Amino acid sequence: MASGKTTFGSALSKRLKRPFIDLDQYIEEKQGQTIAEIFAESGEEGFREIERRLLHEVAENGDAIISCGGGTPCFFDNMDFINSRGNSVFLEADEERLLTRLIEGSASRPIVKGKKPLEIKDTIERQLALRMPYYNKAKIRWDGNLLETAEEIEKNVEAFIRHNPFVFSESFV
Repeated sequence: MASGKTTFGSALSKRLKRPFIDLDQYIEEKQGQTIAEIFAESGEEGFREIERRLLHEVAENGDAIISCGGGTPCFFDNMDFINSRGNSVFLEADEERLLTRLIEGSASRPIVKGKKPLEIKDTIERQLALRMPYYNKAKIRWDGNLLETAEEIEKNVEAFIRHNPFVFSESFV
């Protein structure tokens, strides 16, 4: 959550002239509901079932850069599936950066909605502890801390391309 996946993925897709799919937005469009509404109506288990089905659907577009929700890799066989379809990236940001971003956007995130900063910090720590085994399966780790300004985003994307030239010739997830 809040590592900059959508920001980075969108900028990378523009730079590489590849389609960009934000899985959460795709889910909302296909379901006709917000993620928060799906959680409220179907619970996390129902949401994760939908998420898995639609992850498989969007993966059919081999050239796309797909931004998954922070929990996506942690359910079912999603991380193994992602790795089998392309080049997964763990966009890593430090806990203080995540806290700042989550406080700013807490109303739109069901896992932290209505929580106070200390509760959000606890949520970050718990979620990272649970999710790291899945995130550590990513083919690439990349720093997501410097994605606050247009200049930082551009520099980060260019550095990523320099360090990972294969993105020009292979599917990239």
